[in-house]
Amino acid sequence: MKKLLLTTAFVFSSTVVAGGDVHWGYSGEVGADNWGKLSPDNYQCSGNNQSPINLAGFIEADLAPIKFNYSAMAKEILNNGHTVQVNLNSGSSIELDGISFDLLQFHFHAPSENHINGQSYPLEAHFVHSDKSGNLAVVAVMFKEGSASKGLMPAWQQMPKHEGDTHSLKAKFNGMEILPDSKDYYRFNGSLTTPPCSEGVRWLVMKTAVQASKQQISAFSSVLHEPNNRTIQATNARMILQ
Repeated sequence: MKKLLLTTAFVFSSTVVAGGDVHWGYSGEVGADNWGKLSPDNYQCSGNNQSPINLAGFIEADLAPIKFNYSAMAKEILNNGHTVQVNLNSGSSIELDGISFDLLQFHFHAPSENHINGQSYPLEAHFVHSDKSGNLAVVAVMFKEGSASKGLMPAWQQMPKHEGDTHSLKAKFNGMEILPDSKDYYRFNGSLTTPPCSEGVRWLVMKTAVQASKQQISAFSSVLHEPNNRTIQATNARMILQ
């Protein structure tokens, strides 16, 4: 359990610290380029298998379908100063590699952190899962500007505008409603995209982008006051499967 608490420090925390008491952010001296220097706990931020990356140079592979079992409804939405995050009641999961990973929460980045063939998207959602041993799997969904997303509406209607704000969701909200119809995906091994940048994370990036309106994308960006995407990291020797 100690591993889970460490690797999901950002996942659950509503503070703006890493390594216990070290502030971090997305610009200036506490920006992403300096995360590894802010605390000994962040040593993996300088590792060789970091996220996000530019997904390109794909290797054909027989990827088994992800088995989505999203049934639990979201219970609250919060602004932790780094993102807007939706926490869920227990009961949702995915099955991958014969292992069940429970869905803990999902949150957003604008613009997208990962790129696909060099393309950035205006918004990216990360669905964060953990197995019983604390190993993490993240499903990433790209948003492109277009029609309003009905899946986002229940949460966006209660968008917390200030750091530390938490709202109980009044309308029913299931993360499944955000995913694209096609569940084809790219896969690579990476890390958390925030301190402590823990590696060993299974990344599953949906190939198909979904739509969100310009107003929905702006509503998210406006509450954070600055982009919350980590810079693209070197792929190094990693394989990106499709």
